[in-house]
Formats: sequence, structure tokens, C-alpha cells
Amino acid sequence: MSSLPPSSSSESLHRLRQIVARLRAPDGCPWDREQTHMSLRAGLLEEAYEVVHAIEEQDPAHLCEELGDLLLQVVFHSQLAQESGQFTFENVAGGIAEKLVRRHPHVFGADHCEDSAEVLQRWEDIKRAERGNAPESALDGVSGGLPALMRAEKIQKKAARTGFDWAEIGPVLDKVREELAEVEAEIGVDPERLEGEIGDLLFSVVNLARKLKIDGEVALHRATEKFTTRFKSLEKLAVEKGLVLENLSLPEMDALWDEIKTRP
Repeated sequence: MSSLPPSSSSESLHRLRQIVARLRAPDGCPWDREQTHMSLRAGLLEEAYEVVHAIEEQDPAHLCEELGDLLLQVVFHSQLAQESGQFTFENVAGGIAEKLVRRHPHVFGADHCEDSAEVLQRWEDIKRAERGNAPESALDGVSGGLPALMRAEKIQKKAARTGFDWAEIGPVLDKVREELAEVEAEIGVDPERLEGEIGDLLFSVVNLARKLKIDGEVALHRATEKFTTRFKSLEKLAVEKGLVLENLSLPEMDALWDEIKTRP
């Protein structure tokens, strides 16, 4: 694989790494010097979600900024590892570069793939070969640290590759209705069982989204954004009408909500 020619991007990355190292130096920033891999976990997740949000906004300038924030997380974790003699940023970048070449033999080698489905299957085959032994389960390889909705979808996809999947959408819809009925049956009866049934319902809805080729994480994010926008409009409308939202009955708030939904 040929390497890219030197460019200002390599200079920018070098400068970023120097800045992070300076922040971590004995006479650097007290906050940065206190950080550990563990303390930075929440920030890493937050920055990843901010990138997703910028993509949803279709705002290139915002996306560029958020990708920079995410890159800072990678550089910072690499700096921490280098200080303790574990690995360096070069190890991180070199490792992923080699992995990409290894797992794309149809691009960097003599192999050929007909479509993206075959590419994904080849990727999984190469991953298994790299481990050096057969996985104990077809579901192995899905991180337990993923957000619950995302993990559910990945688990379902792996199970589906074995043939454990409905061919038609009808049974999937039936399963959602079945799980909803079981939730209703446990309301006010057994709180522990109710939690389990709600979990089953959510899992079946994720499966429905997967079968319809809809990203459940994205769909839920958009639904939350839509609710947030409408609720803020509801608050403004109440003020315009001289009303105090907290003093309104639910039917009165529903009437305002319906008015908001009819607006363009």
C-alpha cells in the first residue's frame, strides 16, 4: 500500500500531539495532568455522540469541529499510554492501517467481492481467522460497553447470520404486539417482571427496526429531537397566550400540542 505524501495535515497532527504532551507536562495544566483513561470515558462517549449530531445537522463546519474534538480524545488516550510505556499514537495509527489492509484483500490483494454483503462476510471471516480459534458463540465480538439499543441491534444481526431470523415482517410485528400485551399484563402487578417485559418489548422494537432497515439509534435520536423542538414550541406558545404551563391540565396542554403540530 502506497503512503500518502507529506502534507499540512501531518504537520497539524504533530502540533496537536505536541500541545497535548505540553498540557500533560509537569508544569502543564493541572486538570489535564489529573486525567486517566477511566476519567476520560464519559468525554469520549460525549464527543462521539456530538459527531453523530453534527452529521444529522448536515453542517460541515460543525462536523469538522466535532471530529477535531473526537480526534483530541484519541490523541489524549495515546499520550496517556505512551507516558506509561504501553503504546504510542504511532502504534494506534499503524495498527488500524494494517488492519484495514488485512481486511480488504479485495482492494489491496487479489481477492474479489461482488457486493457489500460479501465484503461484510469476508470481514467477519478474517476477524475469526485473526483470533486464531473458533468463537464459542456466533454472538461473540459484540462489546458489552455499547449503548443498549446499539448492542441489541448488533446481537440480532449476528444471530440473523446463522439463519435465526424471520423471513417476513408479519411475525416481527406479531412479536411486538405480544410483548406489549405482556407489559400491560404486568402493570401494577410485579415491578420486577414489568421491567423484564419492557426490556423484551424494546428488544422486539429494535428487531422491527432492523428488519425494516432502519437504524434504531438514529430513529430514536430523531424522535427525541422532534419531541424536544415541539415541547419548546409548546412552552413558547403558552407564554404567548399568557398561560403558565405548569398550571394547565393535561387536556389543555394536549390542545396546545395539537396546535403546535399543525404549524409548518
